[in-house]
Amino acid sequence: MIPEHWLSALIGGICIGASATVLLLMNGRIAGISGISGRVLAGRGAEPWALLFLAGLLIGGAIYEYGLAPTPTPVAAAAPWLMLGGGLLVGIGSRMGHGCTSGHGVCGLGRFSRRSLIAVLVFMTTAFITVYLVRHTGIVGGG
Repeated sequence: MIPEHWLSALIGGICIGASATVLLLMNGRIAGISGISGRVLAGRGAEPWALLFLAGLLIGGAIYEYGLAPTPTPVAAAAPWLMLGGGLLVGIGSRMGHGCTSGHGVCGLGRFSRRSLIAVLVFMTTAFITVYLVRHTGIVGGG
């Protein structure tokens, strides 16, 4: 069964792929969010395109959430310390993996990078295990 809002997912995927391709072709840069945001926060990458890229992420998310989404995004029920710990682990993992899901999954796989394929397989396996633990075992987050 096709989800009710498959069209917005399709359009979003096309926009993500097209924007990553345009950035690579026009600027020679990979559209990896962790790398772009890390350089901007460190003061090394505050180029206009990087600032516009990050602003577009925030503005695009706000436009969807408050103007286009059929229902509001659910609020996470996890404890704040668990959310902060998860965010910290994602940041450490992005640093250790030399990129995030956008850099490896969208850009790296599109360039047939073996390193990105391995990274995406690790990301996805970890996500599957985490969802299972949280939703079905009660080991993490009080399931």
